[in-house]
Order: sequence, then structure tokens, then C-alpha cells
Amino acid sequence: MEKNIGSIDKAIRILTGITVALLYYFNIISGTLAFVLMVVAIILLVTSLINSCPIYSLLKINSTKKRKIENYINSKKKTFQIKF
Repeated sequence: MEKNIGSIDKAIRILTGITVALLYYFNIISGTLAFVLMVVAIILLVTSLINSCPIYSLLKINSTKKRKIENYINSKKKTFQIKF
């Protein structure tokens, strides 16, 4: 799997997952809402650990800096190409 999660995205996913886990641990959330949020939190934590998100792959989203720079350079190359 190609890495498509940048450092800021990864930090947000980890913080969100930990926050939901703490809310559940301290009984602030419960019931169906807690179950759904825990599943989402687990998914966020797993995708942040493997640095790849399947939904990002389907939507062709990439939040890594390297990819953004490459896309910018490639878009500029295409703009200034002269065809004979």
C-alpha cells in the first residue's frame, strides 16, 4: 500500500482516536454512540499506524508533502511543454 497520510493528518487521527477512547473509558459516551465512535477510532488509529488510508486511495487523496510537491512540479511541466 502506498503511503498517503501526512504527518499532520496522522497526528489528527491519533489524537481523535485517543480522545474517543478516553471519553469511553471515563463513561462520558456510552451505548450505540460509544460503539460506533470506538470502531471509527480504531480505524483511525490503524490507518495512522500503517500510513495508508483505503478511502484516500479510492478518492486519489494524498496528504504527504512529497506528493504535493511532485504534483505541483508535474502540473507546471505540462503547462509549459511545447508540442511539435
